[in-house]
Amino acid sequence: MSTLTAALADGVTMTRRNVIKNRRNLDIVVFSTAAPIGFALMFAYVFGSAITVPGTNYREFLIAGILAQTMLSTATNTGVGIAADMKKGLIDRFRSLPMSPTAVLVGRTSSDVITNLLVIAMMSLTGLLIGWRIRSSFWEAAAGFALLLLFAYAASWITAAIGLSARSPEALSNAMFMFLMPMTFISNAFVPTAGLPTVLRVIAEWSPVSAVVGACRELFGNTAPGLAPTGPWPVENPVPATLCWIVLILVIFVPLSVHRYKKAVSK
Repeated sequence: MSTLTAALADGVTMTRRNVIKNRRNLDIVVFSTAAPIGFALMFAYVFGSAITVPGTNYREFLIAGILAQTMLSTATNTGVGIAADMKKGLIDRFRSLPMSPTAVLVGRTSSDVITNLLVIAMMSLTGLLIGWRIRSSFWEAAAGFALLLLFAYAASWITAAIGLSARSPEALSNAMFMFLMPMTFISNAFVPTAGLPTVLRVIAEWSPVSAVVGACRELFGNTAPGLAPTGPWPVENPVPATLCWIVLILVIFVPLSVHRYKKAVSK
């Protein structure tokens, strides 16, 4: 068996291990959706009455932002899970097995994609209940959900790199919350960027969160009819911009995570 084939087989084995683990602990899915559902209801029924988005219904404008925020939140499960495994000594047990050093990371990030599918389904149902509708074709909508999953997968590698350096899962969880909240609020997730102060508007327009939210709104048909978005390249081309961000994140953080994993298990 070649080295690549063996690495893939090890990755599949670790993915299966994590899927079984998550299936026995459905609290992960419940708590991953509880806060986003709360945000969706709060923004739709409390803040939504005071927010106007020209040319479109605010609840349809909102859901793409909620879905992107949810994917970022669930991505933290990867880092927290790795940090917890390191604290419990499971990583040392894996190191003693004849397996590829990347299998642990591949298995963890891949299994979280399956969790994200369940979370997206629950959040989409919530969106439909509060008035969100998909107004595009089946394939465009499928592409929108695929972009969300790819974005979450890339974000998982960011948290994996951080989780391998964290001293404890608790510290990592608090740190990620402080990092992710500004990322979602300084974007087009909840309000149009046009009304933001100049510096914040520029940051929001070039944010990966704004790119994936804009791409999903476009693919779900939740944009203002006849009004093409204007601004920097990512604003006018959100789908290519999202793909560029995903590739860039993976190119940087996959090797970085593998390097940190090898460093951690060599101690």
